[in-house]
Amino acid sequence: MEADAIIIGAGACGLMCAVQAGYLGKRVIILEKGSKAGAKILISGGGRCNYTNMFATDEQFISGNRHFSKSAFTQWTVDDTISFFETYGINGKEKTLGQLFPEHKNAKDIVDIFTELCSDFGQEIKCNADVTDIIQKDGSYLVTYEQSGKTYTLNTPKLVIATGGLPIPKMGATDFALRFARKNGLNIIDTAPALVPLTITGKEEDWYAQLSGNSVFCEVSNDQISFEENILFTHWGLSGPAVLQISSYWRPGESININLLPREDITALLEEERKHNGKTLLSTLMNRYYAKKFTDAMSKYLPVDKQVASLTKTELELIHQTIHLFKVKPAGDKGYDKAEVMRGGIDTNELSSKTLECKKMPGLYFGGECVDVTGWLGGYNFQWAWACGFVIAQGI
Repeated sequence: MEADAIIIGAGACGLMCAVQAGYLGKRVIILEKGSKAGAKILISGGGRCNYTNMFATDEQFISGNRHFSKSAFTQWTVDDTISFFETYGINGKEKTLGQLFPEHKNAKDIVDIFTELCSDFGQEIKCNADVTDIIQKDGSYLVTYEQSGKTYTLNTPKLVIATGGLPIPKMGATDFALRFARKNGLNIIDTAPALVPLTITGKEEDWYAQLSGNSVFCEVSNDQISFEENILFTHWGLSGPAVLQISSYWRPGESININLLPREDITALLEEERKHNGKTLLSTLMNRYYAKKFTDAMSKYLPVDKQVASLTKTELELIHQTIHLFKVKPAGDKGYDKAEVMRGGIDTNELSSKTLECKKMPGLYFGGECVDVTGWLGGYNFQWAWACGFVIAQGI
């Protein structure tokens, strides 16, 4: 079929772009390297898919140009995302902190919406199509791909690269967009795993391992930002929402601070306890706020078996510092295989913020995770992908 555009990548951005192009009467072909469309959507949120966040603005995104995403989010808002899915029978239910999940459906239903709409609009999705070469020639693009052992070439005036980032290689993630961008002289902001668990090694390793499975509500911070959610101790370090969030702002060699009791003041609690029952053990008081296993583990740092009335000034200060400013220096992170998204990517200075078209290569668009715009945990990255798909569709 004759196509107005070729889209490489049948992820969130590519699928939304194809559907929005269909609304505008444009025909597209999607080339997907994997065996099915929407593979990463299908596994997101444990198969439930946190498809947007009610509070998403450009403020929750990391980028070399933090204003870059404003234009896309103005053109395609959170309300647009909610309305789009409601139109096709998916009503959102807020879980926490604005995170919207399908109320009675799941990730598969979301992918089905896109594949069915693509079918209705006559948009062709070619799976197991591995793009091997792209040549810019005479104002158009020659795209060569392999499928079922055969080689094909398509000519298109508009090309969309929405191949995602590097996380979860087993789901087909590749560095295709980055390689193509570099080959054509586009600048790449250094990439790294983001929304990723952090590892602890050395003499502290065993202490974290013994707490594996324990979850604690905390405030995790560094000198840039703080997040108040659960952390999860694991046999190799720290995970959980708060740690995943801070990981996007963490760099190797840096420390992070953990307030283990963010909504209380441990010193005030101890003073109050001393007035009413000075014989209470520190461990007894701590067990009101933590699992016993965690309190027991804290005996490495604190005099947990001491009565609160007999705690010295030095010990009280130690308790306050340990509970409210627990310092952790991660050894590293768990890498792309465990990361939710990639940080960095194609420099936003290479693209038009209004259309996402490449300034140096007219007719070429980049969208989604391969661009240097990385959202927080909680549906933000999907909102970016949907917005990119909509914006690009207007241009092709």
